[in-house]
Amino acid sequence: MIGRIAAVGGGTVLIVWTLLSALQTVVVPRATPIALTRVHFRAVRVLFALVVRPRMDYETRDRVLALYAPISLILLPAVWLSLIVIGFTAIFWGSGIDPLSEAFVISGSSVFTLGFDRPEGYGRAVISFVEAGVGLGVLSLMISYLPTIYSAFRTREALVGMLEVRAGSPPSPLRLLTRYAAIGWLDRLDDDLFVEWERWFVDVEESHTSQGSLAFFRSPTANRSWITAAGCVLDTAAIYQSTIEHPPTARPDLLLRSGFLCLRRIAAFFGFPFDPDPAPTDPISVTRDEFDALCDELQSAGVPLRPDRDQAWRDFAGWRVNYDRVLLTLASMVEAPPAPWSSDRAPAVRPRPVLRRRR
Repeated sequence: MIGRIAAVGGGTVLIVWTLLSALQTVVVPRATPIALTRVHFRAVRVLFALVVRPRMDYETRDRVLALYAPISLILLPAVWLSLIVIGFTAIFWGSGIDPLSEAFVISGSSVFTLGFDRPEGYGRAVISFVEAGVGLGVLSLMISYLPTIYSAFRTREALVGMLEVRAGSPPSPLRLLTRYAAIGWLDRLDDDLFVEWERWFVDVEESHTSQGSLAFFRSPTANRSWITAAGCVLDTAAIYQSTIEHPPTARPDLLLRSGFLCLRRIAAFFGFPFDPDPAPTDPISVTRDEFDALCDELQSAGVPLRPDRDQAWRDFAGWRVNYDRVLLTLASMVEAPPAPWSSDRAPAVRPRPVLRRRR
C-alpha cells in the first residue's frame, strides 16, 4: 500500500517537473536554468561527438553539426512525452492497475489518444483524460515553438548574409573598412552598419538567452556564422573609433556596448566565466603586431588613420578587452568556421559543449 502511494506521489512530481521544464523552455521569455533541457542537449551533443572527429575537414564537420540543434529540438518533445508516460504509468499502477505493463499500456494509449485500452472506474478514466490533455498540450506547445525558433533564426541570418557582401567570407574588419573606403562610404558606417547591428545585438541577446538552442543553429553556408559576424562588426567599430580619422560620433560606442553586453549575457546563460569589469590594460588575444599589420594595410588602401599609433593600439585594446574572452569562448562552443581575430584563435579556450549549466 505504501509503495503504491509513493508511486502516485512520485509520478505526480515527475509530471509536474516535466511540464514546468516544457513551459520554461518554450513559454517563459527569460534565461532560466532548465535542468531537463540542459541534460537532453548535452546527451545529444555527446552522441554527435562520437561522429564528429577533429581529423575531419571542416566542411564535413559543419554538415554533421548542422543537424545537431534541429535533431535536439525534434527529440525534446519525445523526452517530455516519455517522462509523462512514465509518470502516469506510476499513477495508474498506484491506483491499483496490475501488472505494471498494463499500467504502461493504458498510459501510452491515453497520452497519444489512441483509445485501444481504457482503465476501469470513473477516477481512472479522469486520470486518463487528464493525460490525454497533457499530451496534446505538449505537442501543441512544440508545434507553436518551432516557428518562433525559425523566425528568430531568419532575423539573425539576414544581417549575417548582408555582411558577406561588405566584409567577405569569412568576414574581416580589414576587408570591410577597405571596401567602404574604396566606394567612399566611410562616413556612412554610422547609418549603414552601426545602427543596424546595434539592433541586431539587442535581438540576438533576447532570442539566444530565452531560446538557447538558437546559438547552435548554423548558417546556411559553411563559411558563415553569427558569432564570427558579430566579432567582425565589433572589431570594425573598435578600429573605426580608435584608429581611423573621422568626425566625432558616438554610434560606434553604442554598438560596442550593446555588442559586448549581448555576448556576455549569452556566455553567462551557458555558464562561462568572464571578467565583468576588465581593465583597459588587460591582455587580449590580438597582438600588437597583428594590429600594426592591419593599420599598414588600411593605410595602403587610402584609409585616413590617426597619427599616434601607440594611442590607437591602447584605445583599440581598451575596447576589445570587453568582449575578447566571450567572443572566443562562444566561437569555440559553436565550432564556428575560421575567421580572423575570432574563431581562428578560439580552440585554446574550447569549453565543454553544454546548453545550460548552473553557476
